[in-house]
Amino acid sequence: MIGYKRNQVEEAISRTVGEKSAEPSQALRTQLKRLLDTDRALTREARAKGDKTSNYAFYSRDAPGKGSEVLFSNFEAFALETGWRLLEHRWPQGFVVNALRHVRRDFERHHSRILRQDPVVLFDEEAIRANAQPGDLGVDNTDPVYLTIVTGKASYEDGIDDRTSLKICRGMEEVSKFVKQNHAHSSSLFELATRAHRLREQLALALPRTRGRSS
Repeated sequence: MIGYKRNQVEEAISRTVGEKSAEPSQALRTQLKRLLDTDRALTREARAKGDKTSNYAFYSRDAPGKGSEVLFSNFEAFALETGWRLLEHRWPQGFVVNALRHVRRDFERHHSRILRQDPVVLFDEEAIRANAQPGDLGVDNTDPVYLTIVTGKASYEDGIDDRTSLKICRGMEEVSKFVKQNHAHSSSLFELATRAHRLREQLALALPRTRGRSS
């Protein structure tokens, strides 16, 4: 597995989300750090309570000892970028981390498949136009994958309350099915395929820094 240093991940995400500065903004770096810190904290808390979902959202393993450096996989960098996108849409930080923890296995499987796709085929503009149907969401690839968040209504003993669910859906047919299954009154979609390829390109360009120059 290729591992990327923290500074490489920050720089790649910064370029992927369109920051124009030479270095990642302090705001972006702070948001990413808070996601990473929350991931450690919530996973430790869940394990202490006996939660069966013991994996992290953005890490491969527990924190190493002092002096050891944490490296991130391509998927973990992408999960972190996705977490940032959710924060930008005002989803609570704790929800973002726990949601990505719980779907990690499926998310990682989809990410691996997406990166095996030929970019020439995936981003074929003629095929994209030919496949477009009236009412479809505008996409810039031929095989879109959506991180889908739906909010429905669930009945509890004390009345009616919101219920939020999340799933990785390949194509709008899967999205529609998921929305109907959850009787959703609202939904949020985050397309993943294009971003996964863009981030991989930026990770390949980001150079590792020597220790002491990256926080």
